[in-house]
Amino acid sequence: MKSSPRPTSAIPHVYYAIFACYEPLLCLLGFIGASSDPKTTFEGQAPWPADNPPPAELSRAGLVTVIQLAHVCFLVGVINHFVLSAARNHLASVPAIQEKVVLSLLTPLLIGDILHLYVTIWALGDEKWNFRTWSPMLWTTIGLGLTLMVPRICWHLGIGRYVHSRDGQQRDDSSRDSSSKYSAPMH
Repeated sequence: MKSSPRPTSAIPHVYYAIFACYEPLLCLLGFIGASSDPKTTFEGQAPWPADNPPPAELSRAGLVTVIQLAHVCFLVGVINHFVLSAARNHLASVPAIQEKVVLSLLTPLLIGDILHLYVTIWALGDEKWNFRTWSPMLWTTIGLGLTLMVPRICWHLGIGRYVHSRDGQQRDDSSRDSSSKYSAPMH
C-alpha cells in the first residue's frame, strides 16, 4: 500500500487563504470600521458599568489611540500578505527555508494571539465571566481572534504542511530517486 505524499509547501493553500487573504481582509475591515466610527469602536471594547456610562464625546487621546491601533492591525494584515506571498512564490523550491520564513512570521503572531486573548479577558476584571454583559464587539474580537489562533497552532503542530524535520529526508530521497532515473550510468 502506497502512503499518501507528504506536503511539499510550508504554506499550502488552506494556510495561505487564512493568513494571506482572510486575516488581511479582517484587518482591513477592522481598520475601516474603527476609522469610520472610533467612538463606537472604543466603547464596544468592554462592558460599561450601568452607573458609569461612556462619555458623550471620545477624547482626543481616545481617538488617536483607536486610530493608531486600527492602523497597526491593518499593517499586520498587509505584512502577512506580502511576506507569505513572497515565501510562497519565491521559496517554493526550497521548502525548508520557506518554513523558516513562515515560522518567523507566524510565531510572534501566535504569541500575540495568546496574549491578546489573555489580556482582553484579564482586563474585564470581575465581569470576565459575565457573558451576558459582553458587547457584540467583545464577542467578535474573541471569536475572530480564535479563528486565527487555532490555525496558527495547527500550523505550528505541522498539520497539513511541509515540516522539514519530518518531510525533508523523504523529499531528499525522492529527489535522488527521480534524478537517478534520468542520469546515465557511470563506467
